[in-house]
Amino acid sequence: MKAAVVRSFNTAPQYTDFPTPDPVANHEMVVDVLAAGLHPRVRSQADGSHYTGTDELPLVPGIDGVGRGADGLLRYFVLPDTTMGSMAERTVIDSRRSVVLPEGSDPVAVAAAMNPAMSSWIALRQRVRFEPGQNVLVLGATGNAGRMAVQVARYLGAGEVVAAGRSGGVPLDEVGQAAKDVDVVIDYLWGEPTAAAMAAVVTERADRSRPLTWVEVGSVAGRTAGIPSAALRAARLQIVGSGQGSVGAREILTELPALVERVNAGTFDVDARPVPLRDVETLWYAKSGPRTVLVP
Repeated sequence: MKAAVVRSFNTAPQYTDFPTPDPVANHEMVVDVLAAGLHPRVRSQADGSHYTGTDELPLVPGIDGVGRGADGLLRYFVLPDTTMGSMAERTVIDSRRSVVLPEGSDPVAVAAAMNPAMSSWIALRQRVRFEPGQNVLVLGATGNAGRMAVQVARYLGAGEVVAAGRSGGVPLDEVGQAAKDVDVVIDYLWGEPTAAAMAAVVTERADRSRPLTWVEVGSVAGRTAGIPSAALRAARLQIVGSGQGSVGAREILTELPALVERVNAGTFDVDARPVPLRDVETLWYAKSGPRTVLVP
């Protein structure tokens, strides 16, 4: 079969032949992949920088997708940490980590939306105690995941959603005043922008005893952040992370059916661009624009 194959963490995957996988355990099955999203998480898997990586090569990247098995059912699936990812004509899935989709579902839209939507959905439903009516700040709201987080927060009942980013929404240097009354921050930036935003939000806060939960989800602006110590002492601030490890696989899988239903129902606007899998090497480093979905 054909697949996108990573043989070096320093180069883009190549479209080439790769052995067809076989199921080896109960609940495993081979599916024909119809669509696989090219997410930032997949890029970090392919360049060896993600914290769950094992440095094992060669590997086929891809952490989720839409496929059809021998039973004829259309499924959205999430893969475990494996060298046999979804960017191939076929892959092996654990049926327990999949959700059957109704016929007529758009595989490209589902593959494009689920991963970015999941980051904020899981954060608000499993990682923190989010209550309808609470106010939310999304840092990094101009990326695919950030734009989806704004929609997810609204759907889950946020009273007010403040969208802040470098190229849209509230400018980062004005976020303190705009977000002075937020209860939860979903942060896709980290690094220096987070440190500056945290100091600004705490400084402008009218009631510093009001709980503020800062959820670190992504780190597109830096892997480390110089958090001002005064921010932790001067306000009722807690910082948590949301991702693999801090949220267990069982909790993530619990949320999949409801999120798939919302994505499939068109609740969220999805900006997707289907691209043939054979073009993977050419488009690999193009990070702006719609979410790229590879179609074998």
